[in-house]
Amino acid sequence: MKAIICGAGIAGLAAAHQLHAHGWQVTVCEKSPAPRTQGYMIDFFGPGYQAAHRMGLLPQLHQAGYDISQATFVDTHGTPRARLTLPRIASGGLVSLMRPDLERILRENLHPDVRLRYGSALTGFHDHDHGVDATLADGRTLTADLLIGADGLHSTVRRQVFGPHTDHLRYLGMHTAAFTFDDPRIHAQVHDGFYLTDTIGAQMGLYGLRDGRVAAFTVHRHPTPGTPPDPRAALRHALADLGWLVPQALHHCPPAPDLYYDQVAQSTVPRWSRGRTVLLGDAGGAVSLLAGQGASLAMGGAFALAHHLGTGTDLHQGLRRFEEHWRPLVHQRQRAARRTAHWFLPTRPAHILIRRAALRLTALPGAHRLLAGALTGKPAPLTGTHTP
Repeated sequence: MKAIICGAGIAGLAAAHQLHAHGWQVTVCEKSPAPRTQGYMIDFFGPGYQAAHRMGLLPQLHQAGYDISQATFVDTHGTPRARLTLPRIASGGLVSLMRPDLERILRENLHPDVRLRYGSALTGFHDHDHGVDATLADGRTLTADLLIGADGLHSTVRRQVFGPHTDHLRYLGMHTAAFTFDDPRIHAQVHDGFYLTDTIGAQMGLYGLRDGRVAAFTVHRHPTPGTPPDPRAALRHALADLGWLVPQALHHCPPAPDLYYDQVAQSTVPRWSRGRTVLLGDAGGAVSLLAGQGASLAMGGAFALAHHLGTGTDLHQGLRRFEEHWRPLVHQRQRAARRTAHWFLPTRPAHILIRRAALRLTALPGAHRLLAGALTGKPAPLTGTHTP
């Protein structure tokens, strides 16, 4: 069996790893000319962590990761107002690492027989009884048994299968950004911690990296989903009043393409597969950063897809079983994200006070499990017991 995977992000690379392990011939096509370096720190736990364990990648993830035990919320003067102990909301193991590092580890662990093509944008495909023909921007045509759209929130594959992507995105009223910069003074203050502004309508998070750089993550309310003409200027305007170290960090904010900037949204297609094409990761089931498990669900979903396709069943039956297994979990995480949106980024002072009180209560026995359930949903075991 042959597979063409559109997208060399976490979902695409993990699917390539696992499908090859199940005996498939795999080609990964990525429109970017090289691996992307933009991204933010992720708290990697849940089904993706389980998948990484079964794939034998956990030692490398922990080596690349950071020992961040808690997130500290600070006011405009830098005074700590609340703390979130991360391991208490992540059952079954946790590692904090930069998203580009997770992609790098997946890339480095691909079998040499997996063909990884950068600068290969998909322009169209034709699904027929005996396979699927994918056309690339350079005019080449690849033929396989299955096309996997793992090309993210703004998926080309989803748009070609289900129509305009705006019809299948639920905008959650926020924009997000991430960038890294050099500033020894800021690095000395945040060092090996994770700090978030305890603010209304906009937020910045800062954490120090081991190479001396500082990583910044931001989210702010915005009435429309469209990306502004000048994302850097828009970001500086939206976060100008947050105080603390934010003005200095914004001074270092780079222009695109070194600045990662996007809307916060969820993908809501009615089904994930049609014919010999299937959507994976954010392309079909983006949960948004509010759920905090996009990378984990992408990797866990890739593991589950390969399992259902690698059990010797009919292709279409395998795709159906994958969706029956994985879609309820994604929907649960999406609902949890929408339910806690005001908790994640408060819109008025009362929401901040409620969040501070909730975080203080997690120190009580058993209370952290209630918070974990509200923020991350119920634990979900992976299908399959081993990696081939």
